[in-house]
Amino acid sequence: MSIKTTVKKVLSPNLRSKIGSVYDSILRLPELPAAYLHPWRRESIKKLALLKDSHKGERCFLIGNGPSLKITDLTRLSGEFTFGFNRIFLAAEELGFVPSCLVSINDLVIEQSAAELQALKMPKFFAWRSHDRLQMTPETHFLYTSYTGPRFSTDVTGRVWEGATVTNVALQLAFHMGFTRVILIGVDHSFASKGMPNTTVVSTGEDPNHFSGAYFGKGFRWQLPDLETSEIGYRMARQAYETAGRSVVDATIGGKLDIFPKVSYDNLFG
Repeated sequence: MSIKTTVKKVLSPNLRSKIGSVYDSILRLPELPAAYLHPWRRESIKKLALLKDSHKGERCFLIGNGPSLKITDLTRLSGEFTFGFNRIFLAAEELGFVPSCLVSINDLVIEQSAAELQALKMPKFFAWRSHDRLQMTPETHFLYTSYTGPRFSTDVTGRVWEGATVTNVALQLAFHMGFTRVILIGVDHSFASKGMPNTTVVSTGEDPNHFSGAYFGKGFRWQLPDLETSEIGYRMARQAYETAGRSVVDATIGGKLDIFPKVSYDNLFG
């Protein structure tokens, strides 16, 4: 019997959770001074604090980058507040769409797209780990994100759990900003590429997993998705929103995610 199995049998789930939280906290200790005291993070904390409940009572759209975006009428989002992710800047030319702001936390995406991300003139939210590749600008906010310590943060001036997908970070950011109703589109939650979650691979051709073949095109390094962990984050998000009297709904056309209530994209307008 493995040590992990023995621990599970001897310790209660609640105690295991507490021990895990302490262990996660210890692992993060080396990050803490800069994550809170670096000038760029102090500036980010101030700007994030100003965003708290700045959109109270409003709705917003979280734009996943799945293939379903190609069959979604993005022109209907004119006048809506939209969160775009990672390499969504490709949609400007291919789909004629530019989001209200951008969120990017993946190390490989930022490393290989730093120049394009830096050039974007919109509010931008990046993982603090990327501060050595990106410069602080008036539009930039650095979030202190982590891989471990699952939780849903209602105030993103502190630590934010990544939950294996930028969508989970955006759900926490949208809550912080006060949005009452969050609508997902393009979150297909289905990938043609298969393999061990979080494994780094190199694309050998056009990308079949996103709205553009160039998204993770030939030669691009990326990590295979961890759908199981992302669903843990989604469930936490649903509970947090519903407890606060808010909601998250999924209007992705043909999406495979079953955590949030489904709504018709067309019925959201008019």
